[in-house]
Amino acid sequence: MIKTKITSLVSALLLTTFSFATIAHGDNIKVRSPGSIIKEAPASHWRSLDNSRTLYIELDEGRVIVELNPQLAPNHVKQLQALANEKFYDGLNFYRYVEGFVAQAGDSLEKRMIKHANKSVKSERINFAKSPLAATYLPKSDGYAPLSGFLNGFAIGANAAKNQYWQTHCPGAFAMARSNEEHSGGTEFYIVIGQSPRYLDKNLTVFGQVRQGMQYLHTLKRDPVTDGEKGIFDNQIKSIRLASSVPTQQQTALQVMKTSSASFKELIASRMNRPNDFFIERPNYVDVCSVLVPVRATVDKQ
Repeated sequence: MIKTKITSLVSALLLTTFSFATIAHGDNIKVRSPGSIIKEAPASHWRSLDNSRTLYIELDEGRVIVELNPQLAPNHVKQLQALANEKFYDGLNFYRYVEGFVAQAGDSLEKRMIKHANKSVKSERINFAKSPLAATYLPKSDGYAPLSGFLNGFAIGANAAKNQYWQTHCPGAFAMARSNEEHSGGTEFYIVIGQSPRYLDKNLTVFGQVRQGMQYLHTLKRDPVTDGEKGIFDNQIKSIRLASSVPTQQQTALQVMKTSSASFKELIASRMNRPNDFFIERPNYVDVCSVLVPVRATVDKQ
C-alpha cells in the first residue's frame, strides 16, 4: 500500500511539473499503459460532443463523424453548419483521393447553387488571440511550431508568444480547400487520411477533426471514372447533416477525453516513453500527431 501511494505521488508530480524523465527499462517509476489510462479515466475527464457542431457525413460505406472547431475558426464552422442545413452536399462526391494524403469532397464542377451559405469565407488559417488560450502543451517543440499541444480536444500549434494558434494537419483533420487565392475557400473540404502533411499548417484553415469513421474514408474507390459528371472518383456523399438535426434515435453518442485532464496529460507521458515491455529504446519524445485524442461511445447509465 505504501509503495503504491509513493508511486502515485511521484507520477502526480511528474504530471504537474510536466518534466517527463526518460523511463529506462527496469526503472521502478512507471507510467501506465495508454490502454489502462483510457480505461480507468474517470467520467469527469470526458466530455460529450456538442451536436450543434458535429457533422455526420453519410457514405455508402458508413457514417463519418466530424467535430467542428469554432474556437479557432468560428466563421468556417458557421459556413459548414449553413451548408449542412441547406443540404448542399447531398449527392455530391469525394472527387479527389490521394493515397496516404487527403480525400477531398464538394462540388468539383461548380454547378451546385448555394442557397444561404457564403460563396467564400475569409481565411482563418491562424487565430489571433488577445490573451493566451488554455492549451495543454507538449514539453518539447517540433519543427513546425514553437509550441504544439492540444486545445479543447484538437491538436494545435502556437507561436512562442502564445497569441497565434492554428489546428494542425494530423490524421483526420478536417479543412477547407482553396485555390491559390488565400480567401477563396467556401465549399470544398478535405480530410487528412495518411501521414501528417504538417507543411500545410498555417497555409489552409483546419477547423475540425474526424472522431469516428476514418475506416470508411480508407475504403473509398480508387479507380477513376469516365463520367465527367462525377469528378475523378465516384464516391457519392449520401448526405451531410448536423447531428442536432438528426432524430435522437439515429444519433451516435460519443465522448472525447478532455485534453486539459490529468488522464490526458498522463497519456502524453505514456506516449513519450512507451512503458510496454516490448520497447527496448524509449525516446522520451512524441509529436503532436502521435497522441490520438481518445474517443468512446457514451456510457449508458440506464
